[in-house]
Amino acid sequence: MRKTELHTGWTVRATGGPVPQEITGRTVPATVPGTVHTDLLDAGLIPDPYLGENEAGLAWFHRSSWRYDTVLRADPAAPGERVDLVFDGLDTVASIELDGVEIGRTANMHRGYRFDIGHLLTGKDQTLTVRFASALEYAERLQKEIGERPRPYPHPFNAVRKMACSFGWDWGPDLQTAGIWKPVRLERWQTARLASVRPLATRTHLTVAVDVERSADVNLVAEVYVGEHGRRRLPIPASAGSATVEIDLPDAPAWWPIGYGEQTLVPITVKLLYQGENLDRFDTRVGFRDVRLDETPDEHGNAFTLVVNDQPIFVLGLNWIPEDHLLTRLTRTRLAAAVDRAAAANANLLRVWGGGIWESDDFYDVCDERGVLVWQDFPLACAAYSEEEPIRTEILAEARENVARLAPHPSLILWNGGNENIWGHEDWGWKAALGDLTWGARYYYEDFPALLAALDPTRPYHPGSPSSPGHPEAHPNDDRYGTRHEWEAWNREDYTFHDQFVPRFCSEFGWQAPPAWATLTSAVDTADLRKDSAAFLLHQKAEDGNGKLDRGLAHHMPVPSDFADWHWATQLNQARATRHAVLHLRSHAPRTMGSILWQLNDCWPVTSWAVVDGAGRLKPAYYALRSAYAPRGLGFVMRAGVPVMVAFNDTSSAWSGDVAVGISDFSDSPGSPILVPLEVPARSVRLLQVPSALLTPPDPAHSVLVASVDGVRATHLFAEDFDLRYDATPPAVTVKPVDGGYAVTVSASSYLRDLALLVDRVAPDATVDDMLIDLLPGESHTFSVTTSATVDPSRFADPTVLRSANSLSSASAG
Repeated sequence: MRKTELHTGWTVRATGGPVPQEITGRTVPATVPGTVHTDLLDAGLIPDPYLGENEAGLAWFHRSSWRYDTVLRADPAAPGERVDLVFDGLDTVASIELDGVEIGRTANMHRGYRFDIGHLLTGKDQTLTVRFASALEYAERLQKEIGERPRPYPHPFNAVRKMACSFGWDWGPDLQTAGIWKPVRLERWQTARLASVRPLATRTHLTVAVDVERSADVNLVAEVYVGEHGRRRLPIPASAGSATVEIDLPDAPAWWPIGYGEQTLVPITVKLLYQGENLDRFDTRVGFRDVRLDETPDEHGNAFTLVVNDQPIFVLGLNWIPEDHLLTRLTRTRLAAAVDRAAAANANLLRVWGGGIWESDDFYDVCDERGVLVWQDFPLACAAYSEEEPIRTEILAEARENVARLAPHPSLILWNGGNENIWGHEDWGWKAALGDLTWGARYYYEDFPALLAALDPTRPYHPGSPSSPGHPEAHPNDDRYGTRHEWEAWNREDYTFHDQFVPRFCSEFGWQAPPAWATLTSAVDTADLRKDSAAFLLHQKAEDGNGKLDRGLAHHMPVPSDFADWHWATQLNQARATRHAVLHLRSHAPRTMGSILWQLNDCWPVTSWAVVDGAGRLKPAYYALRSAYAPRGLGFVMRAGVPVMVAFNDTSSAWSGDVAVGISDFSDSPGSPILVPLEVPARSVRLLQVPSALLTPPDPAHSVLVASVDGVRATHLFAEDFDLRYDATPPAVTVKPVDGGYAVTVSASSYLRDLALLVDRVAPDATVDDMLIDLLPGESHTFSVTTSATVDPSRFADPTVLRSANSLSSASAG
């Protein structure tokens, strides 16, 4: 096997559509892998689509067509030799030509394509061309043929196998990229090649399934090397296209999720041989672990618990969307940084959401190494999908390819049939709109289970998020079974609405907030920093998003009229909503065994539910999540209208001690606490009653309930912010330069709630180690600020930088 990358010498030019005059007729260098958007950006022919109102100004892309060209010089196929042109990914509706002879057509960015071109090669310069048609126009034509099906947005993304959010989402831009988005190469081979290798590792066993493509009917041998565990020979007779070897490894090292043990990875090599000659080779790594999904019936319904190596896991998760809308700009380094941010927030799982892509091997490699579990959706989201041709063949082909590709990765822990499709069919008026049209049920209940039974029986499958498998009489979002998405809280109620439900597993919930100030101001001009500006609204995609932000604030605090105050208030409310929901879910373990927040990341600068914005800056909600996902933590939750303490211990050893609980007046030092015994076994949660004497403070508007143990503190207020008499006097601040930044010490003369330093306002590269600190009278806290900039130390005391809940309340009384 000889592989030659074809990544150089490409050009791109427009061939049709409403392309601006200054681009029409221009041929520009093309980066492969890449897209037309990134090529035109590099050539200075379009503005950055992430800035201002540029996204809207680039809508002409949607109906444009493009031509990529390069010069290919390759010898014709020798006798008995195959020469394949291999595309790992084309986005999306493409035709491929060599010297004007069409080689093939594609309409699926989620899979690869291989074309035998040996008979077309001359050994001289030839023009290799890839033409891209408008994916939108293709989808519009196809839905006229197969029937229009319900979806939440105007563009028919469900009629073409392209990343759904490429057509826009309630947090993402509508750019509709096109291009050679994954590697392309020539592969020259003789006799046979490895078409697919699927290593499936469980705790003490390895199955390696080998599929071959042949150009000769001869006997072959596959040699399988398993790290230091030796070699196995696998004969593949001339009549066979596949073979499987089963290897028992009782002493294999265990792979564990983060927080549970080591992430030992074992190299696997498969060599394909003919008469001793090495024809092809495959290299990967596996981790030895068992995984199952416990759905045992109980008095509440059915469990939904992921179990790894016989250890039940409380999932502390985050939903993952593409890290950059312009996918080809992503590198392994960027993906690693994003996964590391999740791990640093104490998360143990990322759910790859179904409106994005089958994630890359780089992403999965990083998760394997960190021990971050992955839940992979099949890429079907929020829409009805045709079960007929040509959609059916494409969905099943991409599923087969990607299930086989991802099989080695131990981090991959669960397959999920899709996002909100089963719920949509039940609740969103689809049945009347569909009539007799298919909507995807066959995929979720028949095709995907059958495909996984054949290709990957080692991992559990869930038909959709949310769904109530095994209970057709139940609503898909029933909190007694399967998975639940909790969106009433954000859309119509308040974050306290979470208290009304106890899901077995909550795989989506969240609250919106704008991005960090530096991220926002890099994307929106100063003159547009207001809620009703066209530029700001273009970066707020949610339906009535700002209205929901304001109504969410109004439940708890005054809605500021000043934009900078509103920006901070909405970020603070997102943080509180996040902590409230997570504590509620964790407090109900083991009845509830999963929390997957929507969402970790953004793909551009936008107001969204993410806790990390599109520039990689941490919102205040990130710090709230990190605290709520801590291995050991303390908080207050409501039971029957009364606050109780919840202590969670997600470590391998018991946690014991005494919780000091007391009332502190906002202006005075706390009185003598009452000690409440704490005994929490490993991997467990306990509720502790608040002493009754502390439930009715003499002045609820000026008192805080405080609980602390082993350096962990929790607070509870007896009224909402607009009724609390905070002291709005700015606290004392001292700043000391240190290596790599500054140490900023804040001292409180009265109760200071949700203290934060918004350091990106001081220097765009600045980061801070913590946020949302509560200080009692007389206490101090030192923030560690990291920055390469030299700044005026007084900037850290600026009221737009040093923030808290105190200064937001119009009821502040000193």
